[in-house]
Amino acid sequence: MPDPDGQEVAVGEIATPVRPTADGRGVLRAALRSRRAALAGSSVLACLHQTGEALVPVLIGVVVDRAVDGGSPAELAGWLAVLAADFVLLSGSFRWGSRLGQRTAELVAHDLRGALVRKVLDPGGGARNGLLSGEVSSIAVQDARRVGALHMMLPLAVAAVAAIAVSAVALLWSSVVLGALVLLGTPPLLWATRRMARPLEAGSAAEQQDAALASAVATDLVRGLRVLRGIGAEDAAVARYAVASRRSLGAAVRAGRAGALLDGGVQAATGLFIALVAGVGGWLALSGSVSIGGLIAAVGLAQFLLGPLTMVAFVNAGIAQARASAERIAAVLARPAEVDTPEGDGPLPDAHRGRRLELRAVATAHLPALDLAVGPGEIVGLVAEPSAAQDLVAVLGRELDPRHGELRLDGVPAGRLPVTDFRREVLVERHDGVLFRGPVRENVAAGRARPTAPAMAAAAADEVVDALPDGADSDVGERGQALSGGQRQRVALARALAADAPVLVLHEPTTAVDSVTEARIAGGVRGLRADRTTLLVTSSPTLLAATDRVVLVLADGTTAHGRHAELLERHAAYRAVVSR
Repeated sequence: MPDPDGQEVAVGEIATPVRPTADGRGVLRAALRSRRAALAGSSVLACLHQTGEALVPVLIGVVVDRAVDGGSPAELAGWLAVLAADFVLLSGSFRWGSRLGQRTAELVAHDLRGALVRKVLDPGGGARNGLLSGEVSSIAVQDARRVGALHMMLPLAVAAVAAIAVSAVALLWSSVVLGALVLLGTPPLLWATRRMARPLEAGSAAEQQDAALASAVATDLVRGLRVLRGIGAEDAAVARYAVASRRSLGAAVRAGRAGALLDGGVQAATGLFIALVAGVGGWLALSGSVSIGGLIAAVGLAQFLLGPLTMVAFVNAGIAQARASAERIAAVLARPAEVDTPEGDGPLPDAHRGRRLELRAVATAHLPALDLAVGPGEIVGLVAEPSAAQDLVAVLGRELDPRHGELRLDGVPAGRLPVTDFRREVLVERHDGVLFRGPVRENVAAGRARPTAPAMAAAAADEVVDALPDGADSDVGERGQALSGGQRQRVALARALAADAPVLVLHEPTTAVDSVTEARIAGGVRGLRADRTTLLVTSSPTLLAATDRVVLVLADGTTAHGRHAELLERHAAYRAVVSR
């Protein structure tokens, strides 16, 4: 895999695991440890660069002294060669140190994004619990980048300290008074800049939180624009975004104010300090305690020190932002799973037909204890209250653990099967199935090499293709937004049917299609799933009429079983539900 420099890097090198942790400090430590060799290398190169910069005024002072004192041309040429070599050293170390630091920062950000993606894709779920998708995206992009930037900032901090140390030694060589002044004055100055960075750290956390929320609200607004227009709720949605945007703006202004105060305070403090050093150096030169070259070196070093001291303030601000970002990353990585994900006993034997799906007294917050068995070749309909149906679908998709009871597949408890293996056997397709940007053909095939035409026909998605300008090559848009609700449902259903899973659970797959199309879909699903196991969680009479039997689940926990026509005739509650 190519790295940011275009070179080849092993996948294992990039995807260094970042383990879940309870706090931001753990994230920072893990990020720094994952690339400690590169961090050390860039720090050494940064120190060489800053040392070379600090030596420039010293060497210039030596050259001036040799010229004033009437030194030999050879000696003068030698010192000029040393000065040239110093420029080569500082320019080369800057180039390679910056390149290594930037590369490492990008790789660490990549590592963190990988850890967040693994958390989002974890079979147990939980990463997005309480978060909007826009917030997760903001954390994966902005916060990961800020934590990764530490690998550029810490070498700068180390180099700044090295530059101050070299400058102090050089000043001590020129004058003990100047050297002592720098050595004694620098620590209080660094402490003051650290104290001034604390308001920025607090403001940065609030800014990132509110910016992520505004991004999330904007994302949801764009995704639901068609629905909002249909119900005339655009003004309310825009007002909601305006509130979030104003909060984000206020937090950004406060963080910017804190940053400006930090920059101004640091500039003022360092300016006063450098003026003090230069003033003492001038007084020493007038008194004859320092040579002309020494004075040039002292003034040059005093001016040079502005860079390292300002760099320390810059690094403090970056560390403050990285800490806030690390806390947000840690909060996502440490979120508990929504379902248990045991290693299990391994995959089931291959299924040539469907598998037997059983629920034994399965109960959730909204679903009363349910006993249900669906065998291979059966198409069973299930009618329940919307909240109970949602819970049942979540349990069957292993997105929610039941409070009581047990889910079994071919007699094997679901808890003994790896979640990923279970989901390969039991495919759950919700009524609001998400499509991915790209052609209809690729969405239905979903990376599989099996034929899709039968599934397209069974889901009446062939009519969708016929109505699109480029047929099956038409782009469905982001999350399928280029299609109508009914078209999107049919393409998603075709994708589910094309997967040919041993067990298929369909949750209200025809809520957005007309009655004629729904009747065609009912016949198509029955024909295509003849030797598989299919559970239709729906209240559609057209789909229920195509099932082998129906199970009615009432809120009080009672159930009724029978064919659709029989239940219509003898069960008033069933008639009330399916006729709504």
